[in-house]
Amino acid sequence: MVSISLTTLIRSLFVAITLMAVSLSALASELPVVKVGVLKFGTINWEMDVIKRHKLDEKAGFILDITPLASKNASSVALQGEAVDVIFSDWVWVSRQRAAGKTYTLSPTSATAGGMFAAADIQLSSPCDIGGQKLGIAGGAVDKTWLLYQAYCEAKENKAISALTEQQFVAPPLLNKLLMQNKVPVGINFWHYGARLKAAGFQPVISLDEIVKGLGINTQVPMLGWVFDEKWANANPSLVSAFLKTSADARAMLRSSDAEWDVIRPLTKAENDEVFNALKTAYRRGFSGVFGEEQLNAAAKIFDILAKEGGPKLVGKSTTLSDGTFWLKP
Repeated sequence: MVSISLTTLIRSLFVAITLMAVSLSALASELPVVKVGVLKFGTINWEMDVIKRHKLDEKAGFILDITPLASKNASSVALQGEAVDVIFSDWVWVSRQRAAGKTYTLSPTSATAGGMFAAADIQLSSPCDIGGQKLGIAGGAVDKTWLLYQAYCEAKENKAISALTEQQFVAPPLLNKLLMQNKVPVGINFWHYGARLKAAGFQPVISLDEIVKGLGINTQVPMLGWVFDEKWANANPSLVSAFLKTSADARAMLRSSDAEWDVIRPLTKAENDEVFNALKTAYRRGFSGVFGEEQLNAAAKIFDILAKEGGPKLVGKSTTLSDGTFWLKP
């Protein structure tokens, strides 16, 4: 009878485990890579965390390589310089690039949108009743919510809202700070900053969804999504499909699982439970589903309004939504 010492058995197990780890590592290294550029502190990182933590990318047959970027401009530069394959951006930018001869396209994902908030003690008879107020706006003069809001007030109340208010264009976190300090009474900010304002007692004046509906467009249109070069996508159809499905699976997990939110809570930087729950609710409300002909037609109408209000500074050479702006393949 052969006697095997405990030491020999442990060594054999160690060698077997090491060989298995090396084999798995080699297998992973052979998988195709999707290089994704995301804003360093953007909410898209919540989804990225779910994918990497559950290894959804490897299970789908690819490796997700995440590059943190400092700004939206850095994202577009990274894509144009081919430092990354995919970025998270908006379809207005994509349409502008296509009009300039580029071949970028967008797979829509998020209908989560911001809106306007006012201090609790301000009495407003309508969403456009802010004449004489100082209005804080996250971003610049061609912020899309701001432009659509101007069109809304002109259509609904025949008001040139830009002439009736004093605008202050600032970064999103600074705008929230100014609102909290009562230095600005009314502000237009992105959804995750709006969730914090709502939790702090600010009154929602009007959301982007309500603005769009007020302009006669009743179909919800995602403003954001994954942007990539269609040449790259056509050369790697299975890889693109796997990436988009993995992204959708991660969003579905965040939509349905409170446990996932407990894990990503540090990433949300929620100051308290009320803010955390507001962020969760707003994120889930913006979950984008089907995108077809109806949504495409609605996007074209929104683009027409933005082109009129924002002009070449926003849309460049494109006067209508460029063909191919949306990637509609699975």
